[in-house]
Amino acid sequence: MAKSEPLSNVDAAWLGMEDPTNLMMVTGILTFKEVVELEVIKEVLRKRFLKFDRFTQRIVQNRLPLAAPYWEDDEDFDLNAHIHRIALPAPGNQAALQELVSDLMSTPLDFTKPPWQMHLVENFGEGCAVIVRLHHAVADGMALIYVLLSLTDMTPEASLNHPAVVEEPKAAGARGGMVGALFKQAGSTLRTTRRLTGRVVNEGLETLSNPSRAMDLAIQGTDAAVAAGRLVFRTPDPPTIFRGELGVSKRAAWSKPLRLKEVKAIKSITGTTVNDVLIAAMVGGLRRYMLARNQTVDGLNFRAAVPVNLRKQEEMGTLGNKFGIVYLSLPVGIADPFDRLQVIHKRMDELKNTPEAAVAIGILNAIGMSPPEVQAQSVSMFASKATAVMTNVPGPPIPLYLAGKKIENLMFWVPQAGRVALGISILSYAGKVYLGVNTDTGLVPNPDEIIHYFYEEFEALLDLVRQIEEEAAAKAPITTQININLASAADLDVLPGIGRTMAERIVAYREENGRFTTVQDLTHVTGINESKLALIKDHITI
Repeated sequence: MAKSEPLSNVDAAWLGMEDPTNLMMVTGILTFKEVVELEVIKEVLRKRFLKFDRFTQRIVQNRLPLAAPYWEDDEDFDLNAHIHRIALPAPGNQAALQELVSDLMSTPLDFTKPPWQMHLVENFGEGCAVIVRLHHAVADGMALIYVLLSLTDMTPEASLNHPAVVEEPKAAGARGGMVGALFKQAGSTLRTTRRLTGRVVNEGLETLSNPSRAMDLAIQGTDAAVAAGRLVFRTPDPPTIFRGELGVSKRAAWSKPLRLKEVKAIKSITGTTVNDVLIAAMVGGLRRYMLARNQTVDGLNFRAAVPVNLRKQEEMGTLGNKFGIVYLSLPVGIADPFDRLQVIHKRMDELKNTPEAAVAIGILNAIGMSPPEVQAQSVSMFASKATAVMTNVPGPPIPLYLAGKKIENLMFWVPQAGRVALGISILSYAGKVYLGVNTDTGLVPNPDEIIHYFYEEFEALLDLVRQIEEEAAAKAPITTQININLASAADLDVLPGIGRTMAERIVAYREENGRFTTVQDLTHVTGINESKLALIKDHITI
């Protein structure tokens, strides 16, 4: 008799959100400069992927009223039904690949089989691409990064060597431990993978992730009640060209890789984070897209639903969905790139101490236990609160190899839960950052245009960095300390890392709030953090 296991309530909630116009499917793409052999990929899957139950199980709807659907072994499982080789039409470039990804993103998975599929795409330049689709009921974005790591290695040779994996017995109530077992492989694979996975968690993008803090806040009754009230009674987002009735067809686009070094340069100069910088540039891209269509943007704010990882460190190797959701208000109405970045930084900081994420996963848990009619109403309620879903997943910080070949680029897209039409994905990999957009074709037929405007906004922030660096290089050495309570903007402009705009902000803050009582008070000025203060503190006095 086939083994079975009920879906968790949260995983069942994601399954219940499935709709022909909004498939609950995570789509990822890996590109290679060399051709990867189909049979070699199949061997990787057999040795590293299919040893574990979840990827050979299908979802079965329970016939009992209100009973959860369950995972059941697919006794007719055939790997060939899940991996396909296709050729990319001429000219075999990124535009052609985006067309193919868009088509697959619009095509539902076959639920009579385990809900995942892979396509080996030949004729992509001189190499190939691999497109992976997997239902959100299996895992969230953070878990899928670990799945990726389990299929790859740090050298071509190691990626072709598949040590035996022994799955350890799961503790009572544990789920998805088979992926964790992948990281217990023998010999050098054990040591290198452990080091690598630790770096994935701690490097790259600053993920909005605070499981312990979120849970601590959530168990404080008053905070949790207030957060729940905020989630439920928050007003709907304003109508824009990004909202409307969805169709079946979806469109996908992604950026050329950005150098993480350049993003970090903007972060350091502006006193923000890598995530803030990328979100600010994307919001600027959405603003430009609206202006190009004669839309009103003055004073406009709309929300992005932002997943928050709630896994603890020891849970990082497990499947399933362990994330909550917070709502980030995007300042589309702010034209100045620097001002917009500072507002986003402030709003992101405010979100880091909210219990909303942990409360949201509790609500998803309740949705998963509800009848379909209640689920539909709950999903609609969540959908009305946001215009976009914005996901940030830190990928491997070093190049990885799959089936003996180097993964050149990496991108993914998450589903837009609750009938949302706009998805934004941020991923770091091997010192580069990628930004992806997926949209409903009927509402936003050309997401490439948003990517183009994103580049323009990112360049505007880079220009700010270059301007400050050039001004700093041209400034004469400071021989006397500057009194920040008496100095004019022109006096402050000579300080390292302080340009004209920042100097004017310091003066404006002083005029509005009175004299600085300590040098440390400068950190209250928007755009000055501890690292920037460290640059100038020896040159200033009160």
